Amino acid sequence: MFNKNTQNNTKKRQNKMINENKEIQNKLTKGLLDLIILQLLAVQPMHGYEILTTVRKNFGVYFGASTVYPILNSMEKRKYLKSQWDMSSERARKVYTLTSDGKTVLNYTVGSLRTICKTLGTDHQTHNTIKPIVFSVAENSWNKQKVSSVKLAHS
Repeated sequence: MFNKNTQNNTKKRQNKMINENKEIQNKLTKGLLDLIILQLLAVQPMHGYEILTTVRKNFGVYFGASTVYPILNSMEKRKYLKSQWDMSSERARKVYTLTSDGKTVLNYTVGSLRTICKTLGTDHQTHNTIKPIVFSVAENSWNKQKVSSVKLAHS
């Protein structure tokens, strides 16, 4: 009886930690979505639905069109992106491309994120919990030409 209760409690704690990690991943990804979009477009031009599915595939976070398209429109108004209609397939698609202003913003933001991550990493108390999560997002998303999956560290 004691052993079974211990196993059940362990499973409950593991499930709670998994849910908390997913929540953290969702918050980080949503908070950094504009940066993620800029990085994706630095690799190649994409249409909105392709951006949506790439974020889902690489980050395991499900955003709807009502989240992504307003960000794309806002970044286009700020001249970080430009768009052009692609009529070459059955369905017309608006394809987004990163501009030089967008590249400048991307580079500055990545540098700022690195500084934040280094600052977090200097505090011994946060070193084992926060740093692996933030560095995982930063390293896997922005230091490589191809966006990688985010793996949250278990504390």
